[in-house]
Amino acid sequence: MDKQRFDRLFDLTGRVAIVTGGSRGIGRSIAEGYALAGAKVVIASRKAEACNETVAAIEALGGEAFAVPTHMGELDQLEALANRTLDRFGAIDILVNNAANALAMPFDQMTPVAWDKSLSVNLRGPVFLTQYCLPGLKKSGRGSVINVSSAGAFLFSPFTHMYSAAKAALLAYVRSNAADFAASNIRVNGIAPGTIDTDMVRNNPPEAQKVMADAALLKRAGHPDELIGLALFLASDASSFVTGATFHIDGGLVSR
Repeated sequence: MDKQRFDRLFDLTGRVAIVTGGSRGIGRSIAEGYALAGAKVVIASRKAEACNETVAAIEALGGEAFAVPTHMGELDQLEALANRTLDRFGAIDILVNNAANALAMPFDQMTPVAWDKSLSVNLRGPVFLTQYCLPGLKKSGRGSVINVSSAGAFLFSPFTHMYSAAKAALLAYVRSNAADFAASNIRVNGIAPGTIDTDMVRNNPPEAQKVMADAALLKRAGHPDELIGLALFLASDASSFVTGATFHIDGGLVSR
């Protein structure tokens, strides 16, 4: 190791990153972190106004970003996201499958409509977006796919069973895609966050939020910015020999 090689470990200069759910919470923090590391970031989220506001914030930081409003449940929009990124930047180096919905209901009240709504966004969308991005990732020669799962994939989940099932399946795709894409030098890894202070968590009653935070060994919720380091590691050359792995970032929730 020398200083020049060390300085390049976490450098994303010139790379192109798509971050779904990139307009708020974990996705926005990751997008801002990538931009500060030199990447050109494509912000994909349902609401155009939120995407444009995030792009403006990144540009104010001195970064480069591009907004593509996208619904993860609509396959034609996902294909357009991949194509518009390639048209704009010519390659896709990093894909962060982060967008999700946390639809919750008791098992005995679950409906096929609810099932489809949850699984289409939390599993089908990320899987097919990865497929649509493959030409760009192969062109990159150093592609990195990061599937953002959840600690819920490892825990008992009586009301969030659809969400947790989809997030567990997303980790199965981490392993299968890692094996499938290795020959193209595309790495695939997973992140499993615990309780993070996002809108998804704040939608719960205060007493439920406290229980969720206190369940971790560190006795608190994480901040979205606390995921930047791991997301940067997995996107950059610092993790060049890491693929097919899932990393818990949950304050000790699952290990407890």
